[in-house]
Formats: sequence, structure tokens, C-alpha cells
Amino acid sequence: MATAVIVDAVRTPIGKGKPSGALHDVHPVDLLAHSLRAVVERTGIDPAEIDDVITGVVTQSGEQSLNIARRGLLAAGYPESVPGVSVDRQCGSGQQAIAFAAQAVASGAADVVVAAGVESMSRVPMGSAAFGTENLNGQAFEERYPDGLVGQGISAELIAARYGISRTAIDEFALRSHELAATATKNGLFDGELAPIAGLTADEGIRTGSTLDQLTGLRPAYFDESIARRFPEIDWRITAAGASQISDGSAALLVTSEEAAARLGLRPRARVHTAVVAGDDPLLMLTAIMPATRKALAKSGLSLSDIDLFEVNEAFAPVVLAWQQELGVDLDKVNVHGGAIALGHPLGASGARLATTGLAALEQQGGRYLLQTMCEAGGLANATIYERIV
Repeated sequence: MATAVIVDAVRTPIGKGKPSGALHDVHPVDLLAHSLRAVVERTGIDPAEIDDVITGVVTQSGEQSLNIARRGLLAAGYPESVPGVSVDRQCGSGQQAIAFAAQAVASGAADVVVAAGVESMSRVPMGSAAFGTENLNGQAFEERYPDGLVGQGISAELIAARYGISRTAIDEFALRSHELAATATKNGLFDGELAPIAGLTADEGIRTGSTLDQLTGLRPAYFDESIARRFPEIDWRITAAGASQISDGSAALLVTSEEAAARLGLRPRARVHTAVVAGDDPLLMLTAIMPATRKALAKSGLSLSDIDLFEVNEAFAPVVLAWQQELGVDLDKVNVHGGAIALGHPLGASGARLATTGLAALEQQGGRYLLQTMCEAGGLANATIYERIV
């Protein structure tokens, strides 16, 4: 079996997903093409060598419909002979693209694959793929869950209540994310992974100079009277500050076999050591990162103490804090350059963005292993372990 390696990883700066955001006027096909073009330019590979382009994208409607991977690679100038496919594992789509690329390489089905992710949340509204749908779930699903599921914000509130995560802890974690991201930006720690686009040279959502007092004055974002009656244990601790930002962005990674890298004169940065997926309670929805982490460690033969850095998607602050509490991970190893609360969460791109940022941080700190995990709608999670090549 071949070993899948990551030769390089690049991302756009992340723009605010608003009409005033810097990337609002960038079509998602062009947004994806920018990262696809950048990863080829950085590595110097002939794009005719690419066997497939696997792209994560969540809201596959409007401008992101009809297999954006294919349109994106053609817009990037790749030969017409290069195929592409779009995948949807909700927020983990970009991370799943990396896993699928690694599996294709390891199996021998492909030698060179680009794994990417894209989402323009300002141009393609979240959830718009289901607009106009009268019954999304069908009879059998509703019979299994007669009380219905809830939105992710409510799931995060349920997690906060179950794990006893206070409003103060949530606000402090949110502030930490912005402070770490601001420091990383100031010190140029993102520079090597960024491909500026449309005049945007740095992540747009970082709030420098935020204070805890400012965050404590914000109102809960997800209060709902009917939900409050159904779940009286919720005391509404999460504000907009404790949730990931709606954003625009893309990222791309070049994944090859070790043999192909040697043949093409490429120097790999990391091995894809282990990649797993897991499921958990769809009501709590965001807790599957816990069994996914355990599954990845068991499959890899590694322990938590072997992992130098962790990238855990900051969909909501309580998700990361509950994971950290349950597993006993040192928070100083988690999201060391901030996370989605500060940087943003362009859904389909985030898995590829976390890998790009995490690998750069691993190199900067001289570590060996990075574990990345991301919660996903429906009670799913990906977990991937990367091993840096020295």
C-alpha cells in the first residue's frame, strides 16, 4: 500500500460573509480556482499530472451547484483532461476531501490528487440547498426521532449545559481565539499559507483589541421560547462571540504518493497517518469529535501524549471545551493560532483550512504529530492525524 503525503497546502485569507466582506464579489468558482492555481504555482507541478481534484463544498446550490470542483479546476487553467468531484460531509467536507485523496493514493487508484474546499457563504446562503423543501427527513426518520432534532446553536447550548461550561468560560475561550489569531497575524505566522485575493491579504474576521467586558455584554444568540420549554436545563450561555463566523474562503492541498513525489521532484511536508470518521447522537450533534478522536488514536497506535498539536474546529466554544474536558487535552496545544471563532468558518473550506494552518503551526513549533477533528451536522465528525516529515 502506498503512503499518502502532503506536498503543500495553501488557502485564501478568509473574508467576512457579508455584503461588505472583501470576498463578497468573488464568485465561488473563482474563489476555488484561486487556491487550485496557487497550489500548482507553489509546487511547480504540471497540472496534467493531477489524477483528480476532490473538493469539499456544503451548500451545493446556486453558484456552488453542479459539481463546482470541475468548473473550479477549469477556471484555474488545469487541462480539460483533469477530472473533479464535489463532496459533502457538511462542515467536514474539506477534511473529507483530504481523506478521500489520501485513500485514493494509498490504494493505488491515483498518484497525484488535489484536495480542496470552498464556500462563499455571502453569495450562497447556508441552508439554501434545502429551500422550498416541504419534508426534508421523510417518514421513517421522523418515526425514529418523533420529537425532532434541533439547530446547531441549540445543540451547542445542550452541550454547555451537560458539561457545565459557564458563560465566562465560553467568553474567555472566544477572546483567546481572537488574541491568538491576532498574534499569529502580527508575527507573520500565517504568511506562508496565504494566497491573497481581491486585495485581501489577511483574515478579515479577527477582532483585535477585544476585551472580556465587551463580550460579557452580548446577549444570548439562540434563545427560543419553545426550545426553552423543551429543554429547561439550558440557561442560554452562547452569544455570537462564542460561535464561528459566517465566512468566505477556499483552500487546496497537493496529495501524492511518496513514489510520485520523488518522481516529480517534490518535497513532501507531511504524511497522512490516519483518517477516520465517526457518528454520535444527532440531537447533541456536535459531540462526535470525541469518539472520532478516540477512534483515530486507537487506529494509529498513538496516544494523546504523542500528539504535539490539535486543530479542533471552533464551531461553537462549548464544543471545543467539552472535547477538551472529556479527553483531558492540554488547551495550550489546541488551535494555537486561533480558530473559526476568530478566523471564520467557510463551511466546505474549513477542513482544508484547518489542515493548512495546523501543518504550518506544526512546522513552526518543530512537532511531529497533528490531530485535526471537526464536528458536523447530523452527529458526525472527521479525525485525521498527520505526521510531519523532517
